[in-house]
Amino acid sequence: MQSRIDFSAAAPEATKAVAALDRYVVKNSGLPHHLIHLIKLRASQLNGCAYCVDMHVKEARRSGLGEQWINLVSAWQESPLYSAEERAVLGWTEALTLLADTRAPDADFAALKAHFSDEDITKITVAIGAINVWNRLAVGLRSQHPIDKPAIAA
Repeated sequence: MQSRIDFSAAAPEATKAVAALDRYVVKNSGLPHHLIHLIKLRASQLNGCAYCVDMHVKEARRSGLGEQWINLVSAWQESPLYSAEERAVLGWTEALTLLADTRAPDADFAALKAHFSDEDITKITVAIGAINVWNRLAVGLRSQHPIDKPAIAA
């Protein structure tokens, strides 16, 4: 696979606008960082964005989240590992990322509403929208993730 264009160079102001929204989500929304990691990782998995999955797995590790917690995000419905709040966020992330198919079901919203305020639901929804913008840029324009150096066996 080859990159189509460098969107940051092609439209720096557009990229800065998306980055500003992401900065709000990460630094100013007040959402717990583990929920932001869940949103970014799950949406990126659903969208098939290798660039973003690679980045968000590494960020989650640097934040101190466990390997099992990170590795099972793709199979969250089958694992008892995630809290009710995390499961609600994961369900809402899937519903909005796959919006054309799901139409944001009432059941997914009700699960979210059981654990979060209207303000937090709005912020969670903005976070989902922000990572979906990044995914569309990276997948659509074929951004290439870095290749890590292989570990050398001792």
